[in-house]
Amino acid sequence: MFTGQSISIPSETTHASRRRLLGAPTRPVSATDEWKLACTFQTPESLSASIVAQWSVLADQASEPNCFAEGWFLQPSLALLAEPDTVKLAVVTSTSGLLVGLIPLMIETDYGRIPLRHVQNWTHHHSFLDAPLIRRGMEDRFWQILLQSLDETDWATGLLHIRGLPADGRIVRGLERASAALDRPCDVVYRTRRALLRSDKTPDDYWTDTVRKKKRKEMNRLANRLADQGEVRYATLGADEDADPWIGAFLALERQGWKGKNGSAMACEATLAKFFEIVATGAHAAGKLDFHRIDLDGAPIAMLVNFLTAPGGFSYKIAFDERYARYSPGILIERYNLKILERRDIEWLDSCAEEGHSMIDSLWAERRDIVRVSVPLGGRRHRAVFRACRSAEDMASRARGIAGKMKGSDNDGD
Repeated sequence: MFTGQSISIPSETTHASRRRLLGAPTRPVSATDEWKLACTFQTPESLSASIVAQWSVLADQASEPNCFAEGWFLQPSLALLAEPDTVKLAVVTSTSGLLVGLIPLMIETDYGRIPLRHVQNWTHHHSFLDAPLIRRGMEDRFWQILLQSLDETDWATGLLHIRGLPADGRIVRGLERASAALDRPCDVVYRTRRALLRSDKTPDDYWTDTVRKKKRKEMNRLANRLADQGEVRYATLGADEDADPWIGAFLALERQGWKGKNGSAMACEATLAKFFEIVATGAHAAGKLDFHRIDLDGAPIAMLVNFLTAPGGFSYKIAFDERYARYSPGILIERYNLKILERRDIEWLDSCAEEGHSMIDSLWAERRDIVRVSVPLGGRRHRAVFRACRSAEDMASRARGIAGKMKGSDNDGD
């Protein structure tokens, strides 16, 4: 275990601290109190019962929601999908033991195409946002103590590379301010944009205003044709309903399709199937699983999984029976999914889809930018390495831009 230095931060009363340590929500941190923060780097197995107990409270009071950083998702991720002895959890607490934030870190040996050992936040292929959970109002101090603590360790080197941050959120702005306070650059080195659902409209009005008239007419026709095949039923898993049959049905449905054929379905690998079962069960127990299905004569032909963490949500997985592909069950269940707009506690739903996704981009009008950010660790050598890496990235970006323009000119001449 490695311990970082302390810095002054606002404090609260002893009574409030006790309530937090017991996992009870309390008022926001006062700017007039005095506290200190400490950062430790721990293995996932060594987390204390107090930290684990506070994890769900931190999620509810976080500056930005991220289901993929909550305990019910991240703990099984680390237990089942992380390589042994590769991940350190940076845990930031007050001196009284209040959990302020945490982020999983690892050492990566390549920075893009550059061979460079550096610190990077850990993630995996079944996680779609990598922002850490940080107590609201503590963003600057979290990043500052983390950077200073990394400076002092013997295993951290090069730079800190953070993937999967919402571009305009409190977390990335806190990192920028913390870096400025430490007189360090903080560069956005990659940006992608993906579909987002965010609207005050009703589901029907959103569908009418967003989807082209021709496509709406076609989907109505396909829905009617599907109904000719048998009894069609749309359903959502109830809060008190057993999730196990739904989870098993989803894994089986996903494996029937193209993912099963190419071996990428979760059910194709026992560890991934177990991971999904644990995560979905944990989300359901926490009241954060939003699970939908379309049945034809009692058998599922489309299923969709959302994870909700107010005020936002994340559209996690979708599967459909390809034998009914001509009826577009994937789009039909996405239309049913628009009923999320009726919930007052959920303001937006992140598609978690790749940029330019042909299906969801045509159904959802809003967009969300996700960025990767790099900050040098302390010391002249690390700053020199950072500048060299950024120079190489800029040169590569310019070269890609020139190549793109040349390709466009060639196409214009055809």
